[in-house]
Amino acid sequence: MSYKIKLITEIESCVACKKQLPQKPRPVVSFSLSSKIIIIGQAPGIKVHNSGVPWDDASGKRLRGWLGVSSEQFYNNKNFGIVPMGFCYPGKGKSGDLPPRPECAELWMDRVLKTLKKRELIILIGQYAQNYFLNDLKKKNLTETVKSYREYLPDYFVLPHPSPRNNIWLRKNSWFEQRTVAELQRLINNII
Repeated sequence: MSYKIKLITEIESCVACKKQLPQKPRPVVSFSLSSKIIIIGQAPGIKVHNSGVPWDDASGKRLRGWLGVSSEQFYNNKNFGIVPMGFCYPGKGKSGDLPPRPECAELWMDRVLKTLKKRELIILIGQYAQNYFLNDLKKKNLTETVKSYREYLPDYFVLPHPSPRNNIWLRKNSWFEQRTVAELQRLINNII
């Protein structure tokens, strides 16, 4: 059994935060040793929890549109590794899903990234991924961080979360879909 398979099997068997979850743990992760682009988002929503397929929801459809890729390209783990900050559905909060459980990143993120040696780009989606990876390099808020995406290249590309809950943000920040997405698509196209 290869290290990749062993690591994914270990992640899929994880129950570290079982007592804090509203449902039985069902870690959702997808990568291979050949993954070129790593997508690090928040945590699966309830629809993804139920299907077990990463980004199998409205957010995923919008994300694939931003990336300029088909479902076949997106779910080809030689192209994309999908590694959320929290592997399991964290539950519902007052205004959307709860934050990802911190145990996942603490337990797994370093091991996963050490395994993904062929990566050419890490896409950081939303504030939880950006806070974890950018630390003091992030700006005063998500909008300013996303506006400054060039500062984080060539290692990282920063994005807002593609959730329908962010439609107001997208309307207020039309520059994002007009300019930033075009540059993201050029990068993705050059890599895959």
